[in-house]
Formats: sequence, C-alpha cells, structure tokens
Amino acid sequence: MAAGAGRRAWVVDVEKTLVDADASVEVSRWQRHSIYRVPACIKDLRPKAYKPQVVSLGPFHHGDPELVSMEEHKCRALRHLLRRAKKPLEEFAAAVEEVADELASAYLDLGAEWREGEGRERFLEMMIVDGCFLLEVMRATGLDRTAKNTGDYAPNDPIFSHHGVLYMVPYIRRDMLMLENQLPLLLLERLVAVETSKPPVNFTAFCDHSPLLQNNDVINRMILRFMSTSPRLPLSGASLGLHALDLHRRNMLYGHYQPPHWRSGDVPEADIIRSAVELYEAGIRFKKSHSESLHDIRFRHGVLSMPAVTVDDSTEYMFLNMMAFERLHVGAGNDVTAYVFFMDNIIDSAKDVALLSSKGIIQNAVGSDKAVAKLFNSISKDVVLEDDSALDAVHREVNAYCRKPWNMWRANLVHTYFRSPWAFMSLAAAIFLLVMTIMQTVYTVLSYYQQSNGNDNSSVAPAPM
Repeated sequence: MAAGAGRRAWVVDVEKTLVDADASVEVSRWQRHSIYRVPACIKDLRPKAYKPQVVSLGPFHHGDPELVSMEEHKCRALRHLLRRAKKPLEEFAAAVEEVADELASAYLDLGAEWREGEGRERFLEMMIVDGCFLLEVMRATGLDRTAKNTGDYAPNDPIFSHHGVLYMVPYIRRDMLMLENQLPLLLLERLVAVETSKPPVNFTAFCDHSPLLQNNDVINRMILRFMSTSPRLPLSGASLGLHALDLHRRNMLYGHYQPPHWRSGDVPEADIIRSAVELYEAGIRFKKSHSESLHDIRFRHGVLSMPAVTVDDSTEYMFLNMMAFERLHVGAGNDVTAYVFFMDNIIDSAKDVALLSSKGIIQNAVGSDKAVAKLFNSISKDVVLEDDSALDAVHREVNAYCRKPWNMWRANLVHTYFRSPWAFMSLAAAIFLLVMTIMQTVYTVLSYYQQSNGNDNSSVAPAPM
C-alpha cells in the first residue's frame, strides 16, 4: 500500500484541529468562560450546597422539575417590567442578541441544544426572562434607591409583595450564590441600557464617561446592595463583575494582605497553625479588624487581628461556591480558600468558637458554637492551596511567635495547670507548700544564726582592769 493511502479517519480529524491548538487561540477560548458546572469530585461532598432550591438562573438548571413553579413568576415579572419601561420586547431581544455569543461563551460546556437553530432562540428567551426577573426581585427589596418603583404588583403577590420579600427573597438570594446558577452581568447591563434609553454600548471604549461605565455602576450597585447590607467596593468606575457570585466575592476582598516583616531565612516554613485556644495559651491575643475584608488578617506584636464574619444559614453555601469558583476559574486567585483554610486551622472545637465570639470576630447566627466549628471543619475538606498562599506571611509569623522558648514554656504551663480548676488548685497548693517550706527554712537558718552569734558573744571574757 502506498504511503499515505488509506489514512485512518481519526488521524485526519486530529490533524485538522492542529491549527486550533495555537496558544493564542486557546487563551482566547478559556478567557470567555466564567460560569461552570461543579465537578462531581467537589459536588459529592456537599451536593445540596451547589444546587438552587427555589429558582433557576441560566441554562444549567433550567427545566429542573422542582424549580419549574417559579417560571410563572418570571413571566409575570417580565410583563411588569415591559409595561413600566414602555418599550417593546423586540428592543430587549435585539440588544441581547448582539451579545448572544458572549453570553453563551460564559457557560463552559454549554450544550448544542442552546446554541444551534431554535435552541439559540430559546437561549435568548431564557436570558431575557431570567434577567428581567432578577432585576425585578432586586428592585422589590427597595435597597436600591435609584431603582424604578415596583409598586405595581398586587399586595398579595407571592414574590414581589412585602410578604414575598420577607419570606421568599432570602431563598432567591441564596440561590444567587450557586456557581451553576449565575447570569452574566453583561446581560443585566444590556437590559438596563434598553430600559433607560441609553445608547448602545461600544465595548472597545472605556473612557470615564462612557455609557458602559455608567451602566456598570448601576448594575454593580444593585447587585452589591442586594447581596450584602454593607457594600464596600467602590460603586463608581468599577469594572462590571462577571456575575453575582464574582462581584459578591470581590466585595469581600479589598485592601492588601499583611506584607512579610522578615528577611529570607529568618522565619521557618509555614506549618499548620494551632487552634485559637492554644494560641491564646501561648500569649497571642485576638482582636477584631477595623475592616470586614478577608484580606485584613494581620499579626503584629503578639496580636492577631481578624475581620468579623457572620455565620448564618447561607455561609456554608457562599464559601463552598466561592471556593469552587476559585478552583475552576483560572486567575481568580485563592483568597477565599486561604481564609477558609486559616479558619479551619484555628477552629478545632466549640471552645475556639467561643473565644473568637467573645472578641467579636465570629457572629454566630446558626445556634451552638459546636455547629460553627463543624461548619468550618467540614467545608475545608479536600482544600487545595497554592504554593504561595495568600495568608503565608501570617502563618509564618504566628508559628515563629509560638516557637519562641518563653512562649512555648508559657503555653505548656497554661495547658498543663490551668485547663481545669483541680489542676489549678493542685498547683496553688504546691506553690503554697513550697513557699511555706522556704519560709520555714529561712526562719530556721536565721534562728540558728542568731543563736550562734549570741553564744559567740557570751564566750568572750571581759578585759582585766
């Protein structure tokens, strides 16, 4: 057979794709993704933490049987927004269609049923319906003073009334923390641009007064005020977040980490940090940081300052999905993962939680201290840290402080004799007996010395006249 004749079909197919293996092409491809399906190796540990419970946002959970009941409320929200905006639906559809490829590319491994033929139209419809629903839900809370009035809903509306905001919106807010349940904020920017009659956005223009930045401000402000009662990111001129989870994560990470205060080789390698109670026994004091940024963890002069964190029913979902995002989105960093790993190290039991709560660092809204300890110990399973962890400087300096001879001796003393009242009483009794023995010995020596001096003086004869 002649060379090259009868070539295998799979060989030909692979050779055709060689041009797509160019590095620049691959970089461009992966940069478009920001919303991911959580792999089974991560999801199996906590399946419920990654699955929406009330509403589907985006294609990954669209049509789930337990979430279908919310579709009726989505359509009602769309009708209310259209009537209030006094704009035809076609204008919204045209604006979203201009960025349809960018929206679809945000979802990694989006199926062909959403990309081709009628599937593309179904994708546009879903994006518009879900996006308008999300805008209406955030506005219904009244947290954004710049939002349009949404008082045109019935007073007994199950979602958009005061009753719905009180009882249903918290579950919707929690579903917005799920990595698989995200909408690109580019979608909301397009919908708001049409609603407010702003001109089409030029994506290559990023001047200070461009419509894009103005719309970015509106979307960022709306998301942050809905997701957090204390938005800390700058609300003017900030870049548009990838999605609600990304923006909420960025809002928790601002400022800079503590710079290292050692020269190379002065401080040993970072090791597993001790629990909060053990650190306290070694002489380390805890203090609440001035800010709530997860970057604001610092150790100076025996004081470990940490940001206050509220632990409630959504904390587990929030941290797990942020950690999954950091693991799957290249370039996101590992700041939240490093924080969770740090908290897992210093929290071993309910006593550690009680100590941190007494300093205002943990605000417990879930019940017992034991439940908080279990939460941090469980969500850090299979955590993968980068070689140069974000909290590496703090780890090193805390461990170096604990390894000083005086602090090690102090920690051993406290751990051995001050953990229980009986041990303390035994130590106090031993010290009392030691002091009494020393005093008795001193008294005996002094008595003997005085008696000896008296005998010496009496033995000396008087001089003759």
